Amino acid sequence: MPQRRLLTKILYRSMTRRTSVLIRFAVQRASVLGLYLLLCFGSFFACVAYAEPQEGAVDRPKTVLVLPPLNNSSEPLAPYSYLASVSKPLAEAGYYVFPVAVIDAFLKENGLPTPGEMHTISLDKINEVLAADAVLYVTINDYGQHYKLISSRTVFNASAKLVSVSTGEILWQGRASKSKDNARYGNNSIGGVLASALITQVLTANSDRAHDLAREANQEMFNGRRHFPKGPRYLSR
Repeated sequence: MPQRRLLTKILYRSMTRRTSVLIRFAVQRASVLGLYLLLCFGSFFACVAYAEPQEGAVDRPKTVLVLPPLNNSSEPLAPYSYLASVSKPLAEAGYYVFPVAVIDAFLKENGLPTPGEMHTISLDKINEVLAADAVLYVTINDYGQHYKLISSRTVFNASAKLVSVSTGEILWQGRASKSKDNARYGNNSIGGVLASALITQVLTANSDRAHDLAREANQEMFNGRRHFPKGPRYLSR
């Protein structure tokens, strides 16, 4: 399949980590199986007890595909500004994260130019082409600067869910919201207040404060305080 060969070529280097993780997992499983059979033979085939699976062990993902977020905000650049800040906290949580820029380019090249269309991909197709264990779907509800008369406020609000590719089960869902009043400059006179508003607009034009809030929100959302499940690399530390 030309599409799969193209993606394989693009992701070759980045998949090295994932391969090593799967190999270690297979070796561990093989060791456990060998020990289990040894115990069974040692008890003259009378071994009938079994261990209850640990909570979450039945479908614990190792790799996560992050699709570009749906955007319900008025800021057209919000999805890709947000996307730049999501991989790090997921990796710190113990997952291999497919390179978001590569995935975005690959999907666009294959007839899915918008996040809305990307979110319609079936889990079966994701499993067939990318072989990801789970997909993170994100919706941005609010992002950017809100101006009110001569004051402004930076806001970020998003919801997310982690879905198992093999079963379609929602493994986790959460929400993050942050806001910050922008600093004022000058005195309390009309001229000072107007100057403050002008300076604030200039500064926010040169530095994306909403992006900073999104980064902070992602750290909080995926660091465990919101019950986000830890990945295999984190659990093996």
